[in-house]
Amino acid sequence: MPKIHHVRLTPSERAELEAILRRGKTAAHRQRHARILLKADESQKGGALKDREVAESVDVSVPTVERVRRIFVEHGLERALERKDPDRHYHRKLDAKGEAQLIALACEDPPEGRQRWTLKLLADKLVELEVVESIGVETVRSTLKKTRSSPGKSGSGA
Repeated sequence: MPKIHHVRLTPSERAELEAILRRGKTAAHRQRHARILLKADESQKGGALKDREVAESVDVSVPTVERVRRIFVEHGLERALERKDPDRHYHRKLDAKGEAQLIALACEDPPEGRQRWTLKLLADKLVELEVVESIGVETVRSTLKKTRSSPGKSGSGA
């Protein structure tokens, strides 16, 4: 399959990439992407290597080489040296204030007729108190785990 995105580095871009590799103090993914771009450069003597050859010499997959080339052509050198953007963005249900309310609630005495708080009871209480519109038990669990709190135990848990 013919290449769609052709890498043609200017002398200043080539010098910048070579400097990144010479320094050696740069993040590994930046060095790897710099090597990919240098080997995929069509303006160098002898032309560019094939994607498969670049992938083997840099020890990455062919799709990684294709992605770095595409990002370089579409967005420029600096963006091509960065990591791949995450595909999803997660919005936190509980902010710091909500987490504090959850921890305070978990430390209180459980509802009447119960010996201890369950994750479901805590989640329902947060909704009842209008701390959040809705929240799952897994969010409650991971928040309490992160803060080393545990419903039903005395003390801060350990």
